[in-house]
Amino acid sequence: MLHIKNIDEGLNLFKALGSEIRIEIVKLLLINKEMNMNEIATSLNLTNGAVTSHIKKMEECGLIKIDSDSDGHGNQKMCSMNLDKILIDIEIPQVESKAYETSVRVGQYSTYDVSPTCGLATESHIIGEFDDPRYFSHPERFDSEILWFTNGYIEYPIPNLLPFNQKVDSLSFMLELGSEAPSTNNEWPSDIGFYINDKFIGQWTSPGDFGDVKGIFTPSWWPFTLNQYGLLKNITINYNGTFVDGKKVSDVNMSDLNLDYKSDIHFKLAVLDQEHKAGGITIYGKHFGNYNQDISVKIEYSDIESSDEVPAI
Repeated sequence: MLHIKNIDEGLNLFKALGSEIRIEIVKLLLINKEMNMNEIATSLNLTNGAVTSHIKKMEECGLIKIDSDSDGHGNQKMCSMNLDKILIDIEIPQVESKAYETSVRVGQYSTYDVSPTCGLATESHIIGEFDDPRYFSHPERFDSEILWFTNGYIEYPIPNLLPFNQKVDSLSFMLELGSEAPSTNNEWPSDIGFYINDKFIGQWTSPGDFGDVKGIFTPSWWPFTLNQYGLLKNITINYNGTFVDGKKVSDVNMSDLNLDYKSDIHFKLAVLDQEHKAGGITIYGKHFGNYNQDISVKIEYSDIESSDEVPAI
């Protein structure tokens, strides 16, 4: 799979696909798996020279690969697809100033209280056994790339490395989330609450525990009957309130938190179980789901005014 992180990065690939003939070549290779130059030229009623030109452009951008094959009649150039999936991020990169960005792995939580169904897994294997909360304390949990639980919460310490005499103006968390159903269920709603330093800032309702198709980054060994992918959510709190994917979900704002360069910052996710849809939580890391990332954190900050704080002498 090819992950194109911005439009400019994918320019050569877009040019290679900007031809009806090259699209037809892709279709032929998808059907036949592997073909030599002569076979492609015959199928498309083209000259060998024309096919060679098209194939070269497709090889240069990594779309197809060419291998030499000797069958007793001389060497033949065999063509086959080099990519099975292409993921393109089309969001325009923003020019940032006075912002600190970091990421936290799914297994780097500090505290938890979870109930089955529950579990954790690394990129290569399950940690311990299914539905045994004790394994959430296993040393190997730091390598977790996915975790899930039906009830309870999990809390992450957020690195605060702001320069001296700075205050926090905005906190943003971007992560892939879903519900937690027995097996999977695309219609399994769950109300998930978000907290900063134990203060409730807002909630989002996950529509389901998705398992209809394999997650793009979910490992091949992972059972198809289990959680496959979630939805990428952006939780932001600033001086105007708390927002999920740009939609305001509460009036709790940065003034209520009063964070600066000295503050401990803890981000908690919890299943809201009283008078809510308690459908559990699944958190996907870099090697599971549809997004190649851990829990992304962005802290925007500015100078503390002299009247706000006077450094000790």
